[in-house]
Amino acid sequence: MSDADAPVSLPTAMDIARASDLTGKTIVVTGASSGLGVETARALAAAGGDLILPVRDPAKARPIADQIAAETGRTPRIEPMDLADLASVQACARTISASVGAVDLLVANAGLSQSPDNHLPNGIDTRFATNHLGHFVLVHGLLDRLATRGARIVMLSSAAHKNRPVQLDDLAWRTREHKQRQAYGESKTANILFAVEATRRWGPRGVFANAVLPGSILTGLQRNHSKDMMVEVGFYDAEGRPHPLLRTAEQGAATAVWAAVAPELEGRGGLILEDCGLARPDGPGVHPWVGAAAHATDPETARLLWAASISMLTSLGILVSP
Repeated sequence: MSDADAPVSLPTAMDIARASDLTGKTIVVTGASSGLGVETARALAAAGGDLILPVRDPAKARPIADQIAAETGRTPRIEPMDLADLASVQACARTISASVGAVDLLVANAGLSQSPDNHLPNGIDTRFATNHLGHFVLVHGLLDRLATRGARIVMLSSAAHKNRPVQLDDLAWRTREHKQRQAYGESKTANILFAVEATRRWGPRGVFANAVLPGSILTGLQRNHSKDMMVEVGFYDAEGRPHPLLRTAEQGAATAVWAAVAPELEGRGGLILEDCGLARPDGPGVHPWVGAAAHATDPETARLLWAASISMLTSLGILVSP
């Protein structure tokens, strides 16, 4: 690890939010029942935002919403939604769209890494379905509301996208030998490519999307990771000591909040953000947990992924505008 990689004096999500005023803004944050999502939601509510939290388990999210209300005086609204169940995602989008005039910010925070099952019953890899397709459907369902006043979309990606370009001929992992870590990395590449193509398509409507690399944090994302895997990826050494590059959830959420509020990002999209700024390019000497790979912002791959995603959804009976 070089000195440049060391997380010295990293800000927290609350540090970023204190300088912002989101009063009157409607904000949707997915995955706000644990980890980064909780800290992102807390900070955006503290800045005055009106939060809607689509979550898979509303009962789990209720104490968090109550805590946010006690801290900020703003009670988040909870909506049931399972990103792996696309009908559930569509229903949630319809409910939100029918109840608000505009959505000013959408933070696609929810994610899945290791899972007991490689594939959903529909044959699609669980990571690609949850991390990419679920959010793809949600954003399309909210697009008219996002375009009402212009909006920002924040896609939570990961340094796991490095060396993991999407395989357009088998996005669902139906024919390849399945490797969960690689599948997760490809889904995180897809999150970045989504931001690139969404900005190209929707920028003229005032909707801009950026992708965030939050750093390495111990959260519920690792709930299915074995101890051996945690050592293998470097989170802990053989004696169980945590890696010095690991961040707290409060620190990890800072860049997502910065992406949501930074004035310098107004009207800008298709970017990869890290440490409250533009991500450094990956290359020799860059730690595996930081930096952005060039393959994730290729515009032609982004267009092809978009088309393939629509085709995959159509085959499942899920229709979205191209």
